[in-house]
Amino acid sequence: MSDLWNPSEPIAELLLRGTLVYFALLIMVRLSGKRTVGQFTPFDLVVVMLISEASQGALIAGDSSITAGLIVVATLLVLNYGLGFVTARVRALDRLVEGIPVLIARDGELYLDALRRQNLSEADFREAMRQQGIPRDEQIRFAFLETNGHISIVSREAASRGR
Repeated sequence: MSDLWNPSEPIAELLLRGTLVYFALLIMVRLSGKRTVGQFTPFDLVVVMLISEASQGALIAGDSSITAGLIVVATLLVLNYGLGFVTARVRALDRLVEGIPVLIARDGELYLDALRRQNLSEADFREAMRQQGIPRDEQIRFAFLETNGHISIVSREAASRGR
């Protein structure tokens, strides 16, 4: 019963492991592109579940105590809160962590190279057009792949009303 609450690993090591894994996963997810974050397919969900399972051992080593698990979870939550706090105040860091929106269409022209670079299919773009009530390419003023993976489309009509 004492193993339940007494960590077998030093607390400092658990904090370090949590911090290193947090930032390593943050970098890997950031490098994987906006689509990974924004448009989950069954494949994406499986990948996230496998990442979670694969990183579990790196987070707590061989320690299976409740205390060790809670320490690592608290570390991850504090890091996530802290990074959110800092990125809300430091624009350069926000751009580094979150990225910037990518222009994928303008004035009715779809930028296929930009779609490919973002691992986004033309079918995904067409679906976003339908969801936003834009039936024809000619009606598009701008289209962006947002940092959260969502596709935002501004119609020519909406753009002219905004002037």
